Amino acid sequence: MWILPLVGYLGVIVGFVFLTLAIASGLYYLSELVEEHTVLARRLLSRLIYGIITVQILLVIFDRFPLFLSLLSVVSHLVYASNLRRFPIVKLSDPLFILSCLLVGINHWLWFRHFSKPLPSSRRTENNWRQPYQVDYDEMPSFSEVASYFGLCVWLVPFALFVSLSAGENVLPSMGSEYATGDHVPPTGLGHSRGPSDGKAKNKGMAKALVDNVRDWARENGELMGLWRGERTRRF
Repeated sequence: MWILPLVGYLGVIVGFVFLTLAIASGLYYLSELVEEHTVLARRLLSRLIYGIITVQILLVIFDRFPLFLSLLSVVSHLVYASNLRRFPIVKLSDPLFILSCLLVGINHWLWFRHFSKPLPSSRRTENNWRQPYQVDYDEMPSFSEVASYFGLCVWLVPFALFVSLSAGENVLPSMGSEYATGDHVPPTGLGHSRGPSDGKAKNKGMAKALVDNVRDWARENGELMGLWRGERTRRF
């Protein structure tokens, strides 16, 4: 067979492209929702963080999860919660934000190592001298359980923060944005500070900014390579 493998490779490429576009569209839509409902988003994120901490404590008590890794996960989620102080504004040079990014990678690596290790021998296998290296498959977590744990307890909160928070470099000067930009809002001629009603200052989420930058990069490179024409050439 010669044509069918080529069709298979083409299908994988097309599926990957559609999956990437679907993820980008979802991030853009979620960023729009957070921009419109910041108070509700902060409340949901706070409850989500403390809910995951509760789940982590229950896993230690009932499923005998490792105490050190569970404690690290709890502390990491408390650090994630500290980024909600000035929600949705975040300063990329903030030590807590940088620490949060490091904790995401550390938690992923340590938990991946934990689930990759072979299970210790249970009491039933220790007493069985004929098969001392037999694995107890009843106590081994399934792929769906491990994937669900990573999705809910390791990746969900950092992903939600990435979608919800707005980078300080993309914030226009407005009331309360001095923390993100590091500048002072200049007073107007009437002697009061310029507020949000004086201009259309709107925060831009990090996920939305990432999608916009990738889209602009693809459009500019496409125009340079002649794949499509820009708006100026269309007018003439």
